[in-house]
Amino acid sequence: MAGDLPHRPGTLRLSGVSTPPSRPIGTFLASAPPEALFVLSAISQYAGASIAIGLFDEVAPATVAWFRIIGASIALVLVSTSHLRRRFTRAELIAIAVFGIASSLMNTFFYLAIDRIPLGKSVTIEFIGPIAVAAARTRSRRNALALVSAVIGVAVLSGVELGGEPLGLVYLFAASAMWAAYIVLGSRVAQQNHGVAGLGVGLAIGALFVAPIGAPASGDVWTSPRLLVLCMVVGVLSNAIGYGIDQSVLRRIPIRRFSVLLALLPVVAVLAGWIALDQVPAGVDYLGMVLVLAGVIVQERDELPQPRGSGD
Repeated sequence: MAGDLPHRPGTLRLSGVSTPPSRPIGTFLASAPPEALFVLSAISQYAGASIAIGLFDEVAPATVAWFRIIGASIALVLVSTSHLRRRFTRAELIAIAVFGIASSLMNTFFYLAIDRIPLGKSVTIEFIGPIAVAAARTRSRRNALALVSAVIGVAVLSGVELGGEPLGLVYLFAASAMWAAYIVLGSRVAQQNHGVAGLGVGLAIGALFVAPIGAPASGDVWTSPRLLVLCMVVGVLSNAIGYGIDQSVLRRIPIRRFSVLLALLPVVAVLAGWIALDQVPAGVDYLGMVLVLAGVIVQERDELPQPRGSGD
């Protein structure tokens, strides 16, 4: 639902800028446990989602999603202008474009879904995509146990009747497939030497791709400063911060571990729905949360080797 590339010893690359490790934000992103970063990302993403749901009475969900993508793209490009001066290879641009389109479709399908199904339940079902990615990359018994615990926890949290909202479920399954693509493609984009500029450019391409879905009903937003600002805030909270942190974490840990850690998002989504939207969790939901947390704790905490001397 934040990152850069290999860096020289003694510096930290944050948002396209070489930052001394002594700076608090840079030090935190480089050294904080991925679990802590995921919780921070989830809080930001679902704070944005809660605002977005509040806008659905005035703006079509697909339009809110479109402005979310635009707002995130603008924010990410503004904080990574130095990396935009660097040449993108054709292969990098293709990877960035496909990633941006997958991310934008994921956002659009997800917002269409949460207009019909509660936030916590929606994230839980959408988690099928990350589960599939983690399962495909799980090799050890310990990680298999962690995945099983997380999957059972997500299933317990779900509790959505398949016949209750068929169209909402179709949107969720589509979002789930795009989430799986987001993880795999996002890992490749995170390894490019362009800071979060690649993420910003990808989302700009994605915004153009989904414009036929989001733009037609956007007239009221363009004429209302309040709606425009709120839509842009959703983009910063849900995409710029959340996806930026994802990029940072993807540089540090394997895709398998990243996918299991995503199980924390349904937990935070249930809590966000409870606090912000009065979607009170049932007693069994607490069992689901415990199982998810057990899976996150049990899995191996392996990290990727950090290449050195990649240069600016």
